[in-house]
Amino acid sequence: MTLLDRPTNNVSTDLVTLACWMSGDFSNYKQASHNPKDFAHVHAFFRPLPLEFFSGIGLYSEQVYDYDLWTPYRQGVHRLVDRGDEIYVENYSLTNAMLYAGSGRDLNILKTLTPDCIERRYNCSMVFKKDGDRFLGNVEGNQCLIEKKGCQTYLDSYVEVTETTFLSLDKGLDVNTHQQLWGSTFGAFRFEKIQNFANEVPTIC
Repeated sequence: MTLLDRPTNNVSTDLVTLACWMSGDFSNYKQASHNPKDFAHVHAFFRPLPLEFFSGIGLYSEQVYDYDLWTPYRQGVHRLVDRGDEIYVENYSLTNAMLYAGSGRDLNILKTLTPDCIERRYNCSMVFKKDGDRFLGNVEGNQCLIEKKGCQTYLDSYVEVTETTFLSLDKGLDVNTHQQLWGSTFGAFRFEKIQNFANEVPTIC
């Protein structure tokens, strides 16, 4: 029996599949080397959390520049929730986030992360649906508010996940004019999985 074939009473096969596909070290090296002017070389780490953290499946994530792997510019915690025809991914921020920098690469650091160190980011969850051999995800609604340079914006986020790739496009849109104020203007970041952490996804049975 493979990891994705194992029996699951509490969650769907799709949820386990999404968690396994997301778990890894992803790099956009090819994209950055072909177009270094517009894309920095970035790693996106998604590391499974222990079962007891959420009493279910969760992930820790961090994004870092390849030249500075111990200083993430983005960190988060994600709880995967089965909603039947879709996977709802709650997003959480970390208090004192830099204490957990490097958790994507070092399990000893990840083990220091506890549920009382995180805070729910309401209205910022992602909704994923299976589409053939990929999952497509979008942020829920337009109420995930982020202030940038004194302007109130809302997050417009699109994600595409396959067994070996991760595509991400985040934009910040003005709450009044809906014009883009931050985020990539050159298209999505395209990552390839270079290390697989799927074997760390907790068994639910």
